[in-house]
Parts: sequence; C-alpha cells; structure tokens
Amino acid sequence: MAAYSDDTSRAKTKSYQTSELKTSRSRHHGTRKNITFPTDAKLYNKARQQLTQVAKEQSITLRQTYDKACHELMPKIGRYGHAKQYKRMRKAIKQVKGFLGRVLRDIDRQVKQQGLTLTQKQEDTLNQAYRLLKQTCQSKNKLYSLHEPNVDCISKGKAHKRYEFGVKASIAVTAKESFIVGARSYLGNPYDGHTLKDQLQQVETLTGKKPETCFVDRGYKGSGVEDINVLVAGQKRGVPKKEQRWMGRRNSVEPIIGHLKSDGKLRRCFLKGVLGDAINVILSACGQNLRKLLKWLYCAPYFGAFLRRLWLKITFLLERPKNRMALLA
Repeated sequence: MAAYSDDTSRAKTKSYQTSELKTSRSRHHGTRKNITFPTDAKLYNKARQQLTQVAKEQSITLRQTYDKACHELMPKIGRYGHAKQYKRMRKAIKQVKGFLGRVLRDIDRQVKQQGLTLTQKQEDTLNQAYRLLKQTCQSKNKLYSLHEPNVDCISKGKAHKRYEFGVKASIAVTAKESFIVGARSYLGNPYDGHTLKDQLQQVETLTGKKPETCFVDRGYKGSGVEDINVLVAGQKRGVPKKEQRWMGRRNSVEPIIGHLKSDGKLRRCFLKGVLGDAINVILSACGQNLRKLLKWLYCAPYFGAFLRRLWLKITFLLERPKNRMALLA
C-alpha cells in the first residue's frame, strides 16, 4: 500500500481531476507464474529426483533410484504423445508414477526405522510427493508446480491458449484518464464478483475517496456490493443516458492491461511465493502510472512552445488592420 501513496498526492496536484475518482472500472486477468507447463510425467520425475536428494542428505541407501529408467522413459512419453500412441504414453506415465511411489515408500520406511529427523523443507518434499500420488484428473486444488505450490489453473477461454497457470490479478482505473488506483492479486482463483468489494475498498484506502459508480464486465454479476452503484456491461434498463455513455469507456481498461503486460512485468511473474505475486502486481501498476506522468512531462514543453508561437502569430495578425483582414480572409 505504501507504493500507492503517490496516487493521493496526484489527486491533490491535479494530475487527474478528483472528480474522476467518483467513477472507476475494474477488470480481472491472469498473471502467469514462471513455471514450466505442468504434466504428470514431469511432476512425477521431478518429485522423484528431489526425493533421491533428500535420501542423499540423510545418508539413506535406497534400493534403487530409477534414474536410468526414467532417463529412458521421459523422452519416450513425449514421442508417444506426438505420434498419438496414447496407450503407450499412459503406460509409460504409470511406470514413472510407480517409480516415485517406490522411492517415497523406501525413504519413509527407513526414516521410521532409523528414527531420523527431517528438516521442514524435506518434510514438505515428502508431503508434495504424497499429494502428487493421490491427486487425479477430477481432484481439486491440484499441485501444478513443486517450487510454486500455490499456482492455480485459470481458464482463459481462448482457442490458442485454453489455460494459464498463475494467480488472478485485479486492476481498478479511473474512468477518464485511466490512472490505476487499485491493483492486487488473489489466491485460489476466486469468482470475479466476490472480489469486487475488496478491490473497491482498496481504491478508497489508497485515494481517500469512495467511488460512486463502478463499471465492470459480465463476469462480476452477483458481486453483492450495495453501497456503490455497480453497472455491468450490457445493462440498459434503468441506467441513465449519461452513465450509458460512461459505460462505453469500460473497454478502455483492456489496453491498460495490455501495457501492463508488454511495457511492465505483468506478463510473467518471476518473484517467488504469494508475496512475490502481490509485489509484482503493485509495482507493475506503479510503473504504468509513472510512465503516463513521464510522457506528459516529456510532451509538455513542446506543447507549450507550440502554444506560445501560435499566440504570437495571432497577436501579430491582430495588431494591424491589414493583418486582421488577412486573418479573416
């Protein structure tokens, strides 16, 4: 929140009008995490490699590490899938899963027999392996990454990229100048409408002014916000014409998200953990606001010089009658 303290100062210095804070636009999008595309085979093999490392750290002698077998099976799984030989592919994946289970049970048995004490990191590795073995296609709260266990699967609904693996981020911007006045990440892939209340509360906290109207898309239906006028895209009945014109500006939040992804660092988050997701979203939004201000500061001297030259030319033409007639002609 401290990173957004300059939003209130901008409202005082009239970088945007304070009246703009009466209306805002909110939008969700997915922020990808810096992980490889999750597949069962890759997760099983990676978990097995981490378990063998745990055994080495605890001086546990395993019956077999299955390094050579997995080294031969992993390329075959990709080739079987490419050739659409899915029965062979599923059989190979099942073998890799079996290797993971054998190594895990071997370590667990020897830890109990020898009375070894595992560190917190090693216990987390064993728990993740158990979680991988138990989860199925229909399971909820799946594990998609071993080093980023809080990653969620977010459906994009696009043909070229159906899913994204990361967290949801919410952006709130002013209705006219498109200054970002709220940005936060959400863990657990919540429904968009259930997050609107928290987003508007953040806007009020950062700017010191409560929005009166908020324009959102149809994904926010049933938000439950009653003290603020929430207008959903496509809603016409009972909406004044003035607000209908403002509703046409709702789509202008989309290029802001595009700039956050292309100019900022919101396309992929390289920071670790839940805190890293939150920091990435907030700093990307701060960078977008700073870019808008720097662009204005860069163009202001040239625009001022143009106005001065134009004013001198007009005053010169208005000084004499001949010049005035030339101006009218």
